[in-house]
Amino acid sequence: MKIIDWYILKRYLATFFVMLLMFIPIGIVIDVSEKINKILAKKVPFAEVAGYYGDFTLYFANMLFPIFLFLSVIWFTSKLANNTEIIAILGSGISFMRFLRPYLIGATFISLLALVMGFFFVPKASKGFNDFRYTYLKNNAKIRESDQVYKQVNDTQSIYVGTFNYVSKRGSKFNLETYNGDKLVSKINANTITWNPQDSTYTLFGYNKRIVGDGATNDVIIREPQKVMKLPFEPDELTPTVYVAETMTLGELNKFIEKEKRRGSANIDSYLVVKYKKYSIPVSAFILTIIAVAVSSMKRRGGMGVNLAMGIGLAFSYVFFDKVFGTMGEKSSMSPLLAVWIPNVTFGILAIFLLRNARR
Repeated sequence: MKIIDWYILKRYLATFFVMLLMFIPIGIVIDVSEKINKILAKKVPFAEVAGYYGDFTLYFANMLFPIFLFLSVIWFTSKLANNTEIIAILGSGISFMRFLRPYLIGATFISLLALVMGFFFVPKASKGFNDFRYTYLKNNAKIRESDQVYKQVNDTQSIYVGTFNYVSKRGSKFNLETYNGDKLVSKINANTITWNPQDSTYTLFGYNKRIVGDGATNDVIIREPQKVMKLPFEPDELTPTVYVAETMTLGELNKFIEKEKRRGSANIDSYLVVKYKKYSIPVSAFILTIIAVAVSSMKRRGGMGVNLAMGIGLAFSYVFFDKVFGTMGEKSSMSPLLAVWIPNVTFGILAIFLLRNARR
């Protein structure tokens, strides 16, 4: 690499990390000001608050990573343009694409960092962040899917629970159906079901089991006031938290999605959106870097203010697209893969257009 490459690369990385160090404390201060009353009212231990803000730092940095990256590139490239350094570089015979090379090297480094963080470190931070919020800050928020729960627990059995209270580990209107191929073999009903953590069993109250015979008259009915038995699921599997996918590493998430697909979970699209975003966010580093360089490499009459205004507008547009299509991927019939990648494809096309104009 030439001196100019090192010069631009160091400015790229230094500005990005300084931007993170500047905005994360601001985010923490704003968050503290919003939540301090609830934290004091619930007498949350200091250790848990400190742990929450440690997790908040990683969660916040990962969530706003595209904005930090975009603004940092806009900032230092605009300074290069205002100091006529870019004119001097291009005037020396270096092409615009060659000038772009250290930016792409920097984007590669940031992308790999974001990829590793998203695969291994952010999930743990997300768990701590969300556990704290739902435990102390979100009053009466629905943390688990606890109503009308239907799951296929394995290849031959499926369950239904009308309601399940995760705190008391107690559910109502329980059904367990066992099949042999398409044929119903047996069906268990219970008015109430309770989890016994000491031996990992369930107690079924109002137990009623029907074993299907060759004909209706050959069915066997077994009734008991209550029955203790092992079942092929645990409460965490029955009612996972609404943010469960965010708390898993890539390997754990892949296994979890496969298991939930076999069980016929209604939340598969939400889990797939989380998975695909682990790949799409790092790719956005390249797209946003190219857009930022193309927008800010020209010396404008309004100075850096114009470039920053354009940069902020484009950055928030990207985040808006990402949130809107992410929600559509979770809640609508749109493919989660398509929904997650639409922002990158859209802004990728914009990046190509702006780059062609900048080269002229």
